[in-house]
Amino acid sequence: MKINSKKKLKSWISTARLETIPLSISGIIIGSFYSFFLQKFDILIFILALLTAISYQILSNFANDYGDGILGTDDNRIGPKRSIASGEISTSELKKAISINIFISVSLSYFLIKYSFGTNYYLLLIFLILSILSVVAAIKYTMGKSPYGYKGLGDIFVFVFFGLISVMGSSFLYTLKLDFNLLPIAVSLGFLCVGVLNLNNIRDIENDAKMKKKTIPTRIGFKLSKYYHIFLIMLPIILTIFWANQFSIYDYAANEIDKTKENFEISYNHFLIIVALLPLLFHLAKVHFTKLPVQFKPLLKQLAFSIFLYSILIAIFLFNESKFF
Repeated sequence: MKINSKKKLKSWISTARLETIPLSISGIIIGSFYSFFLQKFDILIFILALLTAISYQILSNFANDYGDGILGTDDNRIGPKRSIASGEISTSELKKAISINIFISVSLSYFLIKYSFGTNYYLLLIFLILSILSVVAAIKYTMGKSPYGYKGLGDIFVFVFFGLISVMGSSFLYTLKLDFNLLPIAVSLGFLCVGVLNLNNIRDIENDAKMKKKTIPTRIGFKLSKYYHIFLIMLPIILTIFWANQFSIYDYAANEIDKTKENFEISYNHFLIIVALLPLLFHLAKVHFTKLPVQFKPLLKQLAFSIFLYSILIAIFLFNESKFF
């Protein structure tokens, strides 16, 4: 069966799953604007880091489609039909696209770390190894003889790569220092991203159980998975409040007479943290009242958008806290 070029292009765009990109760059945004707060920002590093994160996310999506398609996991899934399962893209075409994307991802990584570290070969080597590990993590999630996504280990890898490495690693590119003041927010974002994966796995719990895909929900069951999800969202809310408190609540102006303006600026900036957390609280309420796996489907995009909004508001908070002006 031949597929016309327009439909083929649409299939490739669908396979790339562009809706997952905002989540993949959330850590880059937070880490970069923390560096802006430290007056270490570099626009070229920011652009290269965004492009690198996007390339790895698309690589992961291609590999995930390929792996699940080969194993037949996507045949009866609740979510949108994938390219291999639908027959719109052949396995050989997708495998070639994965190879090309690996080259693009590694190349972007090299340009990024070379620009950031220059002739510091020690740091170049460390981040090059991290780049290779990122490729392996993206591919081995569902591909190969022993994909870790089928053993319930996806949560760990998402936490490490979308949280710790994305936030603290991107900040390191600017400052060349590992700043542990970022750890609470890096952990927070990591758990939130795991929450997206957990929602996806709860939605697919019945099909995954049939296909013997050992995700956390298939291991602990639907009810306990909801409690696990509440933990994944509640802990970041607590940590974010704790993290925001390290910034001075009262930053007194040179002119102490103008108390009204000063208090307005303080309340506005910390109000951003409240706004960033509110959608997460609403999400928890929806999860509490959700009774069936299929009902988690609309919550996926809502949570992903809430996390991206969270990262943007944290970035604005850091921008306002900076001494740039």
